[in-house]
Amino acid sequence: MLDEALKGEIQAAYRRVLEALDLTPRYGQRLMIAEIARTLGGITADDAGRRTSDEHVCVLEAGTGTGKTLAYLLAALPVARAQGKRLVIATATVALQEQVLHQDLPALKAHSGFDFDFALAKGRGRYLCVARLEQALDGVADNPTLSLFEQSLAGQGGDDFQALVQEMADAYGSGRWPGDRDSWPDAIPEADWRRLTIDHRQCTNRRCGHFGACAFFRARRDLDSADVIVANHDLVLADLSLGGGVVLPPPGDCIYVFDEGHHLPDKALQHFTHRVGVGSALRWLGTLKKSLTELNAALAVQPTLARLLAGLPELIGALEPRLGEAFSLGHQLAGRPQGLGDGEESLIHRLPMGRVPDALRDQAGSLVTAFAELSRSLETMSDILRESHDPDKHTGLPREPAEAWLPLVALLHGRALEAHALWQAYAESDEEGEAPRARWLVLERLGGDGELTFSASPVTAAPTLARTLWGSCFGAVVTSATLTALGRFERLQERAGLANRYRYQRLPSPFDYSQAVLSVPREAVDPADREAHERAIVDFVESLAEDEAVLMLFSSRAQLRAVEKALPRALAERVLAQDRLPKRELIARHRARVDAGEGSIIFGLASFAEGIDLPGDYLTHVVITRLPFAVPDDPVGATLAEWIESRGGNPFMRISVPDASIKLVQASGRLIRKESDRGRITLLDRRVLTRRYGRALLDALPPFEREIDGVRQLP
Repeated sequence: MLDEALKGEIQAAYRRVLEALDLTPRYGQRLMIAEIARTLGGITADDAGRRTSDEHVCVLEAGTGTGKTLAYLLAALPVARAQGKRLVIATATVALQEQVLHQDLPALKAHSGFDFDFALAKGRGRYLCVARLEQALDGVADNPTLSLFEQSLAGQGGDDFQALVQEMADAYGSGRWPGDRDSWPDAIPEADWRRLTIDHRQCTNRRCGHFGACAFFRARRDLDSADVIVANHDLVLADLSLGGGVVLPPPGDCIYVFDEGHHLPDKALQHFTHRVGVGSALRWLGTLKKSLTELNAALAVQPTLARLLAGLPELIGALEPRLGEAFSLGHQLAGRPQGLGDGEESLIHRLPMGRVPDALRDQAGSLVTAFAELSRSLETMSDILRESHDPDKHTGLPREPAEAWLPLVALLHGRALEAHALWQAYAESDEEGEAPRARWLVLERLGGDGELTFSASPVTAAPTLARTLWGSCFGAVVTSATLTALGRFERLQERAGLANRYRYQRLPSPFDYSQAVLSVPREAVDPADREAHERAIVDFVESLAEDEAVLMLFSSRAQLRAVEKALPRALAERVLAQDRLPKRELIARHRARVDAGEGSIIFGLASFAEGIDLPGDYLTHVVITRLPFAVPDDPVGATLAEWIESRGGNPFMRISVPDASIKLVQASGRLIRKESDRGRITLLDRRVLTRRYGRALLDALPPFEREIDGVRQLP
């Protein structure tokens, strides 16, 4: 139960912020504050601070203009502090993360009366490694013990690498740069950055001679004292996959807010997907074999390392032919025993229902055993090399060779672990009655050589999220403008593992959607006739007024280009196509044209249906060329659909239609960004009128005025 003192504190802070920032109170925002405070304030805990209640999560759909960020900060921060917990704000995009960090939190601290500290949390790979920077300054990167091996794995740096290193050293040493990649003023080439950062396996932590000056651990020290931590979904998921409490505080000590929460299930699936390229694995094993002489010369003075190094030739010798057999088996399964045919650049072969043929399962089992042995050897070697950095540990290996070889051995350990996880997914049988894992093969040409990549992924992240996130956290808020599908939360619950007992609410929007018209014009046709559909789109573009500010959303790059090519030259000059310009430049040109009183038409793909903010006159017309059904070539989605169908379900109605509903709401949401916005949304897909799911899709949209075939509809 939320006590009266805490309720009064939140209400007083809300009044102060509204007055200071000259904001108008919004009904949906007040409801959101109340729902979050009621949910989080009602969490019970034992004397050790462990949660004892199980209604600790609230899921709130709040449209654009609600003021979500201010609402969840005002409600969650004082409750978290009263409960002795840390507040972790996780976003899906960098843009929102920066807004929370640089605008919303400073404003709240300045005007709410709350005294709190906040910090940004990023993964280790976003920070400079000072030890590596020093090695680069000393030219160690050109040492033959490193260059042959590491550069073949991680990629060679750019021509200006040494100049970049010197500039970074000066900036970091003087305190002008905190050492994170994102705050460096220029884009850093990926190959250069890989030579200047490390992952958690390569880091020696307190044993490192540069620990006191480490950029990552300096940032971690800020986290230790912060009441509010700003992160992203990926970092939270990565921390949970390591057991929790590695980069962020332990989940049981956290109240999480997942803004843009509709992205969370997909982000989670990406974390649980394993991929191994057979050609790539053979190459790094071959490079390891060639480097054994150098490894022995540098490390075999230590008895355990000498024994492990002596065993590597046998391990590599066992893996290479088995990988070769898997390579051959994979090509046979894909119907390409001789490799890709002439004119073929790539091929995806999905295993039906994720079932692995016996021959491949047996081969996977032997690879699991071999990679497990290699992983154990490399892990032990990494541990010894790491301990050799510590002057209090007497490993029998000098510090210098340990420093030189740890990054490489740890890198290989990570690759061996990933290979082990992949082959384990192919060797194991799926549990009876549970959704299968998706398993698929990708054949492609890379630099003239053929590559075969084996992949495996769960078809849903729900069980893992239910266990590692919702089951382990103290409390959580999930919010976004689009969480419901067809007006219901069931699809999100199914994908994210959210229990029925949690609190769910759709909050009212502050916008008057009757200021916009949703139109299905006479030009709309069924996209099944591709040529007729493209002609209809071209005809519609030609009918647009010259001064309109238009966002036209396409479902495929091929159709976008076909329509662009078919337009008269004068009209094509008004078009700004997503695949022709960088996003930032495209938006800037569009705004400049509108400011000059000219018309402008953006041709965009699915990514432009979300995250584009063009308020007022910058966008007066959104055209959706086709209902946003997912392309049925995703192996994970196809396997899930196949499994649902095998159990008597209808995957189209259970997955495709709800997911299309969410995307349609997101696309329509590009138009109304402020209370004064108005305009038109046009659907050029007649299926919304002719198919039985069409009315459900239309009814899930905001209450726009409707116009069908040029005739206004009664509300």
